[in-house]
Amino acid sequence: MTTDKETLAVYDARAEDYESRFAGDAPSALLQRFINAVPDGGRVLDLGCGPGSAAAHMAAAGLRVDATDASPEMVRLAQAKPGVTARQATFDELDATALYDGIWANFSLLHATRADLPRHLDRIATALKDAGVFHIGMKTGDGEGRDTLGRRYTYVRAKELRQMLEAAGLDIIAQDTGHEVGLSGSDDWWIVLMAQKHHG
Repeated sequence: MTTDKETLAVYDARAEDYESRFAGDAPSALLQRFINAVPDGGRVLDLGCGPGSAAAHMAAAGLRVDATDASPEMVRLAQAKPGVTARQATFDELDATALYDGIWANFSLLHATRADLPRHLDRIATALKDAGVFHIGMKTGDGEGRDTLGRRYTYVRAKELRQMLEAAGLDIIAQDTGHEVGLSGSDDWWIVLMAQKHHG
């Protein structure tokens, strides 16, 4: 997760609001697709896990789930979910090698700076096993900026994000776009890519 203090302060203050807005009784279609792509009993990382709702669905599906977030309040909520091992960590603290069958980064890396994204994606690719799957959600647009709550965002275009993943050794296997009203109340367009690490 980001080290931006203003962004983290928002998530600490609004953790329970965030959880109530985005929690669901069943996995979303995108999360179910990720779960289905991971081998039964596989080990996965929820990178920037927020309150742990997605991680809880993964655990309920029989996956071994590690979850990290830089917001202590988000980690507190995630730790309370059955089957979820959550700890406080930033993106830069990911240092695993060929450990995970899947990594889920759902609208978390959008808080990293554009300059840092390639480095984070390289670390993610290194942390994946061969043929491991990666899910990333980002808001679409240009440049970097803060929303009305003060959270820092990096906005991307589809071609740019695809190129970043491919440069990290990840093959794109699915692309989805849409829009949703977020915590700040704005209706923002987004892109989700699912990718797979090169064999060998």
